[in-house]
Amino acid sequence: MIAALLSVSLPFLLCVVLANSDLFGSVRVDLDYDHYAEKRVESLPAFLAMPCNCVVNVGYVCVGLYWLLWNRGSTEPERSRYMRQVFALMAVFYAPVQWTRLTVLRRAPAVLDQWLTLPIFGWVPVWIRYIEQPPGRWSGAHGAALELCSLLSYGLTLLHPLGFEVALGGHVALAVHGAVRLQLKHGDRQTRTVLLLAVLSCAGFVVLKLLDHQLARYRLFQRFTGHFWSKVCDVLQFHLSFCFLTALTRRVRDKTAAQQD
Repeated sequence: MIAALLSVSLPFLLCVVLANSDLFGSVRVDLDYDHYAEKRVESLPAFLAMPCNCVVNVGYVCVGLYWLLWNRGSTEPERSRYMRQVFALMAVFYAPVQWTRLTVLRRAPAVLDQWLTLPIFGWVPVWIRYIEQPPGRWSGAHGAALELCSLLSYGLTLLHPLGFEVALGGHVALAVHGAVRLQLKHGDRQTRTVLLLAVLSCAGFVVLKLLDHQLARYRLFQRFTGHFWSKVCDVLQFHLSFCFLTALTRRVRDKTAAQQD
């Protein structure tokens, strides 16, 4: 747990420091309530100004804590536990960043909200790489290098107004490609269903956010807006990614043990 906490908290603190500097002063981020279709409730405090979009962040914490405390006992290898705990802590750390962004509408949390999305998606290929490697062959340095590249990819925002969208699209494509490859090699019907639901949730996360204002023309999306349902999809894809990756971690480990016997 300590190793996972340090692996998440130290890069997180570095990103907080850089986000509060002038480095990303030119990055295009949305800093007003008009960006969101949900109407602000003036009678509520700032941290609940958009109640649905704010409270949905509790979902990240619940999913993160569930998988952080999920216990497979002594049968779970230390490396596998580390993979799970890092991903779970990422969910826990991400929730207050999004909530703060909605509360204060300032540049630093808006930049941080975008930036942290990249290493979260980047952890999926890292975990997949761990699953595919023979026992004892996985290198922590390789995982650290992938995450470093993921963090540095946010620099694309300094080169082009659509830099974040390009970086995020690349991360999503790599994660989905790696998951499909892993499924074809080691999966079964159950993991295929989970993967399909995860990909659909990922698509919902992207599409519903983009269509936030367009969907608000319909009564169904005027309180629980497209942005809100986008976050619900994001929480679901987090949970489904855990289900998929933990199941295949166990499956590949058991298959390897059987072959060695």
